[in-house]
Amino acid sequence: MNKSPELTSVHQAGSTDPNRRKRLLMAIRKNWDLYLLIAPVLIYFIVFHYYPMYGVQIAFKDFIATKGIWGSPWVGFEHFQRFFDSYFFWRLIKNTLGIGLYELVVGFPIPILLALMLNEVRIKVFQRFVQTVTYAPHFLSTVVLVGMVTMFLSPSSGIINQMIAWFGGEPISFMTEPGWFKSIYVFSGVWQQMGWSSIIYLAALSAIDPQLHEAAKVDGASRLRRIWHVNLPGIRPTIMILLILNVGTIMGVGFEKVFLMQNSLNMESSDVIATHVYRSGILGAQYSFSAAVGLFNSIVNFILLVTVNQMAKSMKQTSLW
Repeated sequence: MNKSPELTSVHQAGSTDPNRRKRLLMAIRKNWDLYLLIAPVLIYFIVFHYYPMYGVQIAFKDFIATKGIWGSPWVGFEHFQRFFDSYFFWRLIKNTLGIGLYELVVGFPIPILLALMLNEVRIKVFQRFVQTVTYAPHFLSTVVLVGMVTMFLSPSSGIINQMIAWFGGEPISFMTEPGWFKSIYVFSGVWQQMGWSSIIYLAALSAIDPQLHEAAKVDGASRLRRIWHVNLPGIRPTIMILLILNVGTIMGVGFEKVFLMQNSLNMESSDVIATHVYRSGILGAQYSFSAAVGLFNSIVNFILLVTVNQMAKSMKQTSLW
């Protein structure tokens, strides 16, 4: 008796599963050293990023420590509504989004320009010297960086105010003026990270086929023309991937640096979501409320990441997925 097509397809699917599992086990056994190398990274993300998601549910509960996460009463979106209705909501959104966009507009192109300039340097000793000087600030701790910024911008003894006084101006209290906070935060970050961030662009530039430059020279292209028509298109996929990742962290303004630069006089410009979560969650012991604020921030970042990725795909550019 002939088997029906449905039974045949089921039988074939069932017979391929063991073969697929066998091939997977053989691949793991063959490349066990590579899987062993990636295991610590997987364990790190599982333990410190995925497993803690279990606690996100307290954002929807009135968390009571003695009752635990499961025993705490469910309140739904009450904490989110409280945050949206609070006096600080729009200030936090404005400051967090403002610093994030400022950092993206100023901080994203500078490593690209630095990499393009370093790639054109023909004196290798000078190139290595500039790379060392620009890489070094990356290894400074945030505490040291903020201490240096505070010292340089001091109204009484800072070198910046001394130069202003030398030109006949009045000293400026940079660290207490709300209008200066965002610029100090962004440009100090650019100074610290531009060299380190340029490494990936230098690696992408080194992968460009030299024959393209030779052909452009034969056609009479100047150095600027070759940068524009050869180098930039060559690193465009790298630029797009990093741009998508950077847009996905616009609302993720770091806590440590903002907190160290923050004071009661510049709070109007320096209060961001991360510092508000610290004050309400750690100092105020409002764990559910702070979890709701942090979850809202993460959701906004996720939406931005997906949106920009879809825009890149629609424009036929390189995307994350």
